[in-house]
Amino acid sequence: MTPPSPSTGTQSIDRAADLVGRVVRAEGPVTATALAEATGLARSTAQRLLGALERAELLARDEAGSWAPGALFDLYATRRADDEVLVEAAGPAMRELGELTGETVNLGVPRRGTVVQVAQVDASYFLGSRDWVGTDVPAHCSALGKVLYAYGALPVPTGRLEAPAAASVTSGARLAEQLPGIRRSGWAATVDELEPGLTGVAAPVRARGVVVAALGISGPTSRLSDQIPSTGALVASHAAALSARLENHPQEGAA
Repeated sequence: MTPPSPSTGTQSIDRAADLVGRVVRAEGPVTATALAEATGLARSTAQRLLGALERAELLARDEAGSWAPGALFDLYATRRADDEVLVEAAGPAMRELGELTGETVNLGVPRRGTVVQVAQVDASYFLGSRDWVGTDVPAHCSALGKVLYAYGALPVPTGRLEAPAAASVTSGARLAEQLPGIRRSGWAATVDELEPGLTGVAAPVRARGVVVAALGISGPTSRLSDQIPSTGALVASHAAALSARLENHPQEGAA
């Protein structure tokens, strides 16, 4: 038997993506027959692709057998809503922390095995950090990421790790050795680990007793290196205040 060509596999992906797009854009559940007619696919082909998409939780069938967006879309929507609640609740603590330190303040959440920064208060100094929201940063080089590793919000990596700077942690084993100390102190710090001259300090944010985010500041090592312990305590106190605010938030806190 001749194996399928790469173009055949790509064609299947395109057809499946088309089906998902039509279902997501529809105003309500769509029958398999309607999907087959709209896409020009044979009913057997459409059924096969729909079944694969159902197993991947991208699509789901209702009680009548029609197709609707699957559980992964519900999960994504829930997490986005949780992020909005978290960012809203974090505003006062982030602004106060920015006023007290003058440094860039960030809020990071665990997503897709790494830390994603979802909110920022800019530094008041002329020489301050960049806009980190949405930036892909290696979690093991970030104080926010180390906090999430330490409290089990992110799985600790194994093997060799990316080293963007000379001071970066280069192995999962070495990273794991740092985590008990972070839990004892209640905060994490990185000095020149992402790039030379940049220091970060972060602490855990909890909702219903579970660490769901990390609150931190970042700025030039020249300003922060001599006061890391006191800065860590300050950040931890604001993270604790945010955690208490989440417990009393009128909506459900981030989960």
